Amino acid sequence: MIKGLKIRLYPTSEQERLMWQHIGSMRFVYNWALARRSDEYKVSGKNLSAVDLGKELTQLKQTEELSWMYEISNATLKEAIRDLDKAYNNFFNGKGFPRFKSRKRSKIKFYSRYDKLYFKENMVNLEKIGKVRCRHDYDIDLMQVQKFSNPRVSWNGRCWVLSVGVEALQEKQKLTNVSLGIDLGIKQLAITNVDELDANNINKTARVRNLEKRLKRHQRQCSRKYENNKKGGSYRKTKNIAKIEKKIKKLHSRLANIRLNHIHHTTSAMVKTKPCRIVMEDLNVSDMMKNRHLSKAIMQQGFAIFIAQMEYKCKALGIEFVQVPRFYP
Repeated sequence: MIKGLKIRLYPTSEQERLMWQHIGSMRFVYNWALARRSDEYKVSGKNLSAVDLGKELTQLKQTEELSWMYEISNATLKEAIRDLDKAYNNFFNGKGFPRFKSRKRSKIKFYSRYDKLYFKENMVNLEKIGKVRCRHDYDIDLMQVQKFSNPRVSWNGRCWVLSVGVEALQEKQKLTNVSLGIDLGIKQLAITNVDELDANNINKTARVRNLEKRLKRHQRQCSRKYENNKKGGSYRKTKNIAKIEKKIKKLHSRLANIRLNHIHHTTSAMVKTKPCRIVMEDLNVSDMMKNRHLSKAIMQQGFAIFIAQMEYKCKALGIEFVQVPRFYP
């Protein structure tokens, strides 16, 4: 099975500039490909494939206006076209039509070529960027890994992170005869048929509440500064506002990490008891979020992440994972 790893990167200022350039180029190619495919369909009714768009992109790179693309990894640019192709496939399967990516709304990440990726001591090699200093706490010798899957470099508002998948051997575990039932809730994250494994709501702890109070205070402070600097019907961003927004981003990141860490510890504790079966309810989280009184609490609990992590860890240990229908008696 594929195991996902997240590795902290420490790039130099020049390497960081190249990373931002890769992110902008990938967004540019995605938007160009979406516009090209939409225009071609309106004119001739033909759907351009990823191969056709890749050939056109090669010709575009040879023009003087877009010659700067040679500074970017070719695999990164082609991956943007493949991402668009996946978005179209999702649209044909019933999801929304692909939208243009903006600098504000799109995820800040780019693809790095997997066959050029390798580790050496505390460095990782990324194509067109070079050897970047890194750090991780995994008990895996990454220097011995021959193949990596879907490596992506992202900026989370605080630091650079390399997300990559590696092939992990599935070890057979000796399981007990216990069948563990889990019910997710708002007052408590999880209630089980084993009292020792019940999980509390991390959002009710003093640590999280104090961080949320600090976040609200900074948000009000930022809003007041925007109102005070409003001139001619438009808001003006000052250096002080930028400093407060940076603090707000860090607090959002810290709260998200605390909640994610709590979910990881809870799911790991349940799986380590090695039950033969884990049973959960098949929750419709998207419909639950439509309740305006409970949507924030549901979002903070992270039900979808909990279910995904539980399914992933059960598969790694060979535990049967069952999701019963939500109206099951």
